[in-house]
Amino acid sequence: MESLPADPTVLHPFPDQPRVVLLKPLVTSPLIEVGEYSYYDDPDEPTAFETRNVLYHYGPERLVIGKFCAFATGVRFIMNGANHRMDGPSTFPFPIMGGAWAEHFDLITGLPGRGDTVVGHDVWFGNNVTVMPGVRVGHGAIVASGSVVVDDVPDYGVVGGNPARLIRTRYDEKDVARLLAVAWWDWPVEHLTRHLRVVMSGTLDDLERAAPPR
Repeated sequence: MESLPADPTVLHPFPDQPRVVLLKPLVTSPLIEVGEYSYYDDPDEPTAFETRNVLYHYGPERLVIGKFCAFATGVRFIMNGANHRMDGPSTFPFPIMGGAWAEHFDLITGLPGRGDTVVGHDVWFGNNVTVMPGVRVGHGAIVASGSVVVDDVPDYGVVGGNPARLIRTRYDEKDVARLLAVAWWDWPVEHLTRHLRVVMSGTLDDLERAAPPR
């Protein structure tokens, strides 16, 4: 009988590696949704992901992260709460200083946002990546270390830089469509376990042959 992988509901999937946490059992905010097996790696405070890595998250915009995503140390999401007014002479948020200035709090509430920040399935983020509000990072994408992601990243795109630019795509448009149709991240874990070598190193033809019947 084949053994199954780490329990996706356990915070530390590797007891001898406390720097690695699974995000799904970690997050408590109703504004954050994470798929199974997505993990964060940090030698210092990995369990503080919600407060140290998701910044200015005052809602109502959500952070949605898919399954099987890998986040290296220092990946940070800037949420819409970081916005300042930019339509007047000053961008300074005077009302937060209190006193008579607080009477003008309406000037810093309800600022326009870019909507939810969405990360697809099977996305790899390098060290110290910053993701700006309202960005969509597509399935199978790779984001190079130190990147600042200000625009959407296509499915299976490889991006890098500040601001992050598309370096290349991992597959052509036709093959991306095939990968999205197979959607291996939705396979039952038992089936995925049996075909793991195909998922990690097989061809697209192999992957399609291995897909479970629908």
